[in-house]
Amino acid sequence: MSFFSWINGWLKNRSNIRRKENFSKLLTSEKINELQQLIGFTLKDKSHYVQALIHRSYLEQHEEFEISNERLEFLGDAVLNLVVAQYFYDNFPDEDEGFLTKTRARIVNRLSLAEAAEEMNLAKYLLISKNLQNTFANGSKTVLSDALEAVIGAIYLDAGLTGAKNFIVNRIVDPIAKDGDYLIDENFKSQLLEYAQANKMENPSYDVIKEEGPQHDRIFTVKVRIGKRDFGRGKGKNKKSAEQKAAKDALKKLNIIKD
Repeated sequence: MSFFSWINGWLKNRSNIRRKENFSKLLTSEKINELQQLIGFTLKDKSHYVQALIHRSYLEQHEEFEISNERLEFLGDAVLNLVVAQYFYDNFPDEDEGFLTKTRARIVNRLSLAEAAEEMNLAKYLLISKNLQNTFANGSKTVLSDALEAVIGAIYLDAGLTGAKNFIVNRIVDPIAKDGDYLIDENFKSQLLEYAQANKMENPSYDVIKEEGPQHDRIFTVKVRIGKRDFGRGKGKNKKSAEQKAAKDALKKLNIIKD
């Protein structure tokens, strides 16, 4: 090994140590423990997960940190697509490439990921600027979905493909696949919105009226209202599924669709 190679390696190691020391200050031990329960195993290198939660807006006000979660997001996106593709490839051996492509797209789209992040309450752990906090409200879907992909990237680095696969299947794929939502081509919410607008009614609104079951296997009951009137209800493993079923129930009551 040349002297310059040794120096570069030493500097890189020092940089990594400094980065980990800085990251260790960002999340309390309580939040780290919560993250471990959320992810489902003991975290080996906690700095990966802290980096996964740093939105680029946070860097604007904290110059001691130089890296946001964008690189981990890139890695997590690739791992997510691989795992979901293999899941449907293995479980649907008789389906063609078109089916596999469509079903994967329904799992890995931004809205599905944001909803999974919301159910995990991932926003609680995000490190974002004060300006973004003021406008974040219930959570930006883009910020949440990107952060979830970054967390997947962190899991892959920390626990390998097996750890990432377990997390993705348990937290993202199974809640949708078990409910059969990946087979639904119809967007009942869109149909109900079009009906309301065509009839000069208020836009439909959706409210969760009940949550049942343990944290890892929740059942949501949602009602849909147009104006002050309840039009339908639906149950699902996630809010998106329950909203679609509530919209479908409303469309049936309105004789827009049949059973």
